[in-house]
Amino acid sequence: MEKNKPVPEDGADQTNRVLLLAGGRNDGNVSVLFSGDGLEAKADFYPPVAGGRPLSAEYIVSALDRLNVIEGVLWDNIQETVTDCNLNHHLIRDVVIARGKPPVNELAEYFQLNPNLHYASRQAEDGGSVDYKSFSPFTIVKKGQALAKLKSRKEGRDGRDIHGVTIPHATVRPPSVSGGTNTRNDGKFIYAEINGQLIEEKGVLNVCDSLVIKGAVDYRTGHIEFPGDVEIEGPVSDGFKIYSGGSVTIKQTFDVTDVITKTDLTVLGGIIGRGRALVKVGGSLRTKFIENCKVACRKDVFVDADIINSSVFAMEKLEMSDKGVIVGGDIYAVRGIKAGGIGRKSGRATRIHCGVDFTAQQEKERCNNNLRLVAAKLAKLKELVEQETAAGESARLAKMDELQKRLEEEQKNLSARLTAILGRINSDDEASVEVSGEIVPGTLIEICQIALFVTDPLKHVRIRLDRALGKLVSEPLNK
Repeated sequence: MEKNKPVPEDGADQTNRVLLLAGGRNDGNVSVLFSGDGLEAKADFYPPVAGGRPLSAEYIVSALDRLNVIEGVLWDNIQETVTDCNLNHHLIRDVVIARGKPPVNELAEYFQLNPNLHYASRQAEDGGSVDYKSFSPFTIVKKGQALAKLKSRKEGRDGRDIHGVTIPHATVRPPSVSGGTNTRNDGKFIYAEINGQLIEEKGVLNVCDSLVIKGAVDYRTGHIEFPGDVEIEGPVSDGFKIYSGGSVTIKQTFDVTDVITKTDLTVLGGIIGRGRALVKVGGSLRTKFIENCKVACRKDVFVDADIINSSVFAMEKLEMSDKGVIVGGDIYAVRGIKAGGIGRKSGRATRIHCGVDFTAQQEKERCNNNLRLVAAKLAKLKELVEQETAAGESARLAKMDELQKRLEEEQKNLSARLTAILGRINSDDEASVEVSGEIVPGTLIEICQIALFVTDPLKHVRIRLDRALGKLVSEPLNK
């Protein structure tokens, strides 16, 4: 075998390799390997041996001409390698000697989904913990938000291989999206027409005004925050919150932590609060039972079974079935109550309040608290004024006088506000409490702030306010 003839490496693809002999067998030689697409040529440079002729520029030019390499020849690479090979007498492999121009594909016009809409993992900051309950797999968008942007067409360019052959460019059509339900396309952007959940189906963007959760609300869904109606087919795990800009329907028992709805709340099972839960309903509430939680409802509350150790605030009426019993807690219903029973002999005392606007009553309590604080400040200020007067500190007395005037003005405003509130606390003197079963002794019933403490069992009664007598009276329910 000739000493300077290249030996293919084991496993190497030599189908496109060409050995170019310069002359004698001891002369320097070049072995050229072409890429499969014709866009690149690499060479192995073999030094001369035993007095053979070195590699020369003329040999390289002739070799490339014979191989028809006319495009993108890298003469600087070739010259540097030839010099190194001749001087140092060592084999130099895989030197790129020519590189063609690859084609640049044309990019067709398309709508690209807004990348900021995709769910992104949240990381704990500064070593803090991650609240995994706040993660959500749903993409919620707002009205007017951009869902996708039109990406303009980009022109392509033909390429040329190292033999000068033109390589036509192709046209690439990236995945595009289009607008569907509740979207608007102005030619440049696709926008959401409503607040809702973004759902992409086969490249079509739809914005849904309702959110349907087929399973449970847990760590897979995180807290639920949605601008429209929410329907939950599975249970709601303890510790997860629900905020809805519409209605909420839950088809199983609701282990509630916090829920706020703009309109109605329907729970086909019951509501269990574990003593710390808060339920705020902007419309009506319907459920099977309520246990150990606080419920505030702007309209009616309908309960099939029991209300146990809970605080329920209804701006209209509370209606229960003939088997529904209220046990313990405080019930406020402006328009009255219908129930199967109130109280339990072995349970906590139950307090019923009707005909009273509880929001006004709460405001009254805040005003009274503020009045007490202002009165305490004025009394303390009076003591300080007497002390400063005795000491003859006229400069400080002027500031105290100004403070006293501000406190007295605040006291006057609070008193006027309290007077106005008192005029609207009693909002429905026609409210009544109707019980088809029994009211247990120990129950307190108030209508328009007039109280009746039940000392003996009352059965099948209607309790109402007798305005003429100024007291609550009970009468048989059938009358």
